[in-house]
Amino acid sequence: MLSWLFSVATFAGIYALLALGINVIWGMGGMINLGMAGFFALGAYASALATASGGLPIPIGLGLAAGLAALAGGLLCRLTLRLRGDYLAIVTLGFSELVRLVAANEIWLTNGSDGISGVPGPWRSELTPFQFNMLSFALVATAVILVWALTERLRRAPWGRALRAIRDDDTAAAVAGKPIRRFKIQAFALGAAILGLAGAFYAHYTSYIAPDIFRPLITIYIFLALTAGGTGNTTGAVIGAIAVVMVLEGSRFLEGWTSVLGGVQKAALREIFIGVALIAIMQFRPLGLLPEKPPGPFVKRKSR
Repeated sequence: MLSWLFSVATFAGIYALLALGINVIWGMGGMINLGMAGFFALGAYASALATASGGLPIPIGLGLAAGLAALAGGLLCRLTLRLRGDYLAIVTLGFSELVRLVAANEIWLTNGSDGISGVPGPWRSELTPFQFNMLSFALVATAVILVWALTERLRRAPWGRALRAIRDDDTAAAVAGKPIRRFKIQAFALGAAILGLAGAFYAHYTSYIAPDIFRPLITIYIFLALTAGGTGNTTGAVIGAIAVVMVLEGSRFLEGWTSVLGGVQKAALREIFIGVALIAIMQFRPLGLLPEKPPGPFVKRKSR
């Protein structure tokens, strides 16, 4: 039971990283990114190929995953700067499907729909399953804390203030002399890097990745997590992700009360329960559990 709890907590941490990445792009930058699953998959495959096929250490795989996702995010944002709203959402969704289709069809690189198995995990062979789950949770939790601290500091810094000004009214921000293009590219690249890092952690924890894992449904879950937690609030993103994972995993216990239903009907009932729970959150807390508040003044410490 304790091992399962650590496993659930690890997935909650991965979801928290995804929510923090989307929060930078959408919550702070106002850019709708429905291609989250694509950057998630890009990071997972980059780290898996680097470590499983290339024999590189896991930390290097994590760095390559974040770097490649950041590069792809920056280029995608650079090409779509003139697009807004629904048009940007469609392009990013197309990018996500492009990554999934490449992973499914380029068998020489990704092993196609069979996926990549045997992705190394930190000391997986030397540890018991319980110890591995506990270690994985500690590593993912450390990553969440570091990413949260980084994004929270950026949110309170002049960079974050300028980014939110662009989100609210980019015309007024441009008149004030803010380099809108540069800020948007930086935000998209940073958010994509966090999404790629989350994908790498997922690959090393599960030891198996395949194109079907990175379906658009996970993007919906993360957007719901961020909306439920509080768009634009870094702490709310983490809390929202934990809440969504609790609802997803907690709904599994309903299957024991529905023995008369078939497997497909149980899965549908579980999705209905998840939808009702999230609708209830949005009904009673439309701004999220922790609504975004203007940060306090950013004080730069003077060097002695």
